[in-house]
Amino acid sequence: MNLAFSSWQDFLAMGGYGFYVWLAVSFTLLPLALLIAHTFWQRRQLLKSVHQHQARERRIRAAKMKQAASQAAGE
Repeated sequence: MNLAFSSWQDFLAMGGYGFYVWLAVSFTLLPLALLIAHTFWQRRQLLKSVHQHQARERRIRAAKMKQAASQAAGE
C-alpha cells in the first residue's frame, strides 16, 4: 500500500490547496455538528414539554376526583 503523503505536513498542506480543503471540510463538519446538537436540544425540550403536559393532566384529574369526592360526601 502506498501512502499518498510522505508526512503530516504534506497531508495538511494538501499539495498547496490545504487552506481551501480544510476550509471546505470545516464548512461541512461545523453545520453538521450544529445540526446534531440542535436536534438533541430540541428532543430534550420536546420531552420536557411532554412531561409538563402529563403532569398538568394528572393534577387536573386529581382535582376533579377530589371535587367529585367532596360533592359525594356533601350530599
